[in-house]
Amino acid sequence: MDFWQVLPVALALVLVIEGMLPFLSPGRWRQMIVQVAALEDRLIRNIGLGSMLLGLLLLYWVH
Repeated sequence: MDFWQVLPVALALVLVIEGMLPFLSPGRWRQMIVQVAALEDRLIRNIGLGSMLLGLLLLYWVH
């Protein structure tokens, strides 16, 4: 499989996983969004960086 075949599959899986919480518990999802909106930009960036690094580590480990 080449990159252009895997990329849409990976994006589709991200959308499925990201859509699970609002589908299963919209009230809890709304509370979470309000809590995230109250966080400082620096903390949100750090969480994003940590998430990206964890994803890269997982890709490296799986591959």
